[in-house]
Amino acid sequence: MTCAAQPANLPRGAEVRVNGVTIPRERISREVQHHPAPTPAEAWTAAARALVVRELLLQEARRLDVPCAPLADGDGRRETEDEAVLRALIAQEVQTPKADIDTCRRYYEQNRQRFRSADIYEASHILFAARRDDAPAYGEARQDAEAVLAVLRAHPERFADLAAAHSACPSAAHGGNLGQIIAGETTPEFERALFALPPGEIAPEPVATPYGFHIVRLERKHDGRTLAFELVADRIADYLHDSVQRRALAQYIARLVSAASIEGIALAGAEAMRVN
Repeated sequence: MTCAAQPANLPRGAEVRVNGVTIPRERISREVQHHPAPTPAEAWTAAARALVVRELLLQEARRLDVPCAPLADGDGRRETEDEAVLRALIAQEVQTPKADIDTCRRYYEQNRQRFRSADIYEASHILFAARRDDAPAYGEARQDAEAVLAVLRAHPERFADLAAAHSACPSAAHGGNLGQIIAGETTPEFERALFALPPGEIAPEPVATPYGFHIVRLERKHDGRTLAFELVADRIADYLHDSVQRRALAQYIARLVSAASIEGIALAGAEAMRVN
């Protein structure tokens, strides 16, 4: 995508204006890089809308003569004048209260799963490596896995030795031990088999994954625990405050948009609410 791309809904010669102030095409082109989109036209439109909202807020700050002073961080980075005035305008005009303790507790009780640590599974496996698109090798890997699994059904105590002898995974050097696993760290097929096992048990059939066939054993499971409300109360309060502030800011911008003269581009619904 090139920064100079212009969509069909902004025909050549059309200007984007906010209360009579033109936003140059060159500025929109530079802004495009901050708005990834499936097509250049969509990126251009998103960039133009973002600049329209920004200009609208800056005009309102000037109208209200909002006082501001640019801030700097410990590394010497300093706000631009525009960044400072936008921050000051929002702080002055979009005031939202912090969630009280009762509101936070209600959210905690209604969303306890969000504050639960992940279950931890200690697992071992024996991998018979093969690709699905290599039918002969895939079939041979399945047969080898079934043969070793038959031995393990009679002698489960031999798992580590058989892993060392047959597994194509580096974990073979540790008897097939993969250490601790949580959801999302392995393939879905492997996880479904592992998470269904009681501790100490071996999956009844070889588990097919993109890497080949696995003999899977669950060594131990450590159940996750729900964090106490006191440990997450501040995090919940910040989250709820941010959510309320985003909605309040969206409503504030919507009011400014409805009272403004905007030419060259349409702002409607959520598209009008984005501030960069």
